[in-house]
Amino acid sequence: MINFTARLEATCFRPSQLLTPDLPEIALAGRSNVGKSSLINALLNSKLAKTSSTPGKTRSINFYQVNKTFRLVDLPGYGYAARSRDERNQWLELVSCYLNERWNLKIILHLVDFRHGLLENDKKLQEWIKDFGLEKKLLVVFTKSDKVSKNKWRSYLEKYISAGLYSCDVPVITSSDNKAGLEKLKEFISSHI
Repeated sequence: MINFTARLEATCFRPSQLLTPDLPEIALAGRSNVGKSSLINALLNSKLAKTSSTPGKTRSINFYQVNKTFRLVDLPGYGYAARSRDERNQWLELVSCYLNERWNLKIILHLVDFRHGLLENDKKLQEWIKDFGLEKKLLVVFTKSDKVSKNKWRSYLEKYISAGLYSCDVPVITSSDNKAGLEKLKEFISSHI
C-alpha cells in the first residue's frame, strides 16, 4: 500500500505566483463538479483540498507537495457557466502559462465523471491539451464509479474508449467514497515520478 503525505505548498491566482519547477508534478484537470477536491483528499488521506456543494470552488492553481518528492497540482475546474467571461479568461491564461512552462510536468490526470463520459467540455479540454503537445501525458481518471453498477463498468469503459478519448494508458476507474481504484492510481502516479 502506497501512502502519500502532503501539505498545501502554494495557491496561485496569477502566472507570476507559479512555483519554481523543481519537483516532478502531476496535474489534475476536470469539470467543476467532477469531484477533483474529493479525489485529492482521498489520495492524500487528508482534507487539504476544500470541497463544496457549489461547483467552481477552485479558482486558483493549488500545489500540494507530496512525500517531499513531487507535487499534485490542482488546476481550476472548467465548464461552470456562473463565472464571468473575464474570470474564465483569467483562468485560461493562468492554466495556459502553467502548461507552457512546466518542463517537470509528468502526467495530467483528466478527471471525468464515469456516469456521463466525455462531455463537450471534456472533449475540448482534450483537444486543448493536444494543442500543447501534451496528449501523451494525459491519463483519463473516471470518478464517481460508486454511482454506476459494477456490472456496467466494462461496457461504459469500452464505450468511452471507442469514443476516441486521449489517454496514455487504460483509464483508471475511481471512487472517492468507497476508495475504488485509488491504489491503482497511486501506483500509476508513483511509476511516473
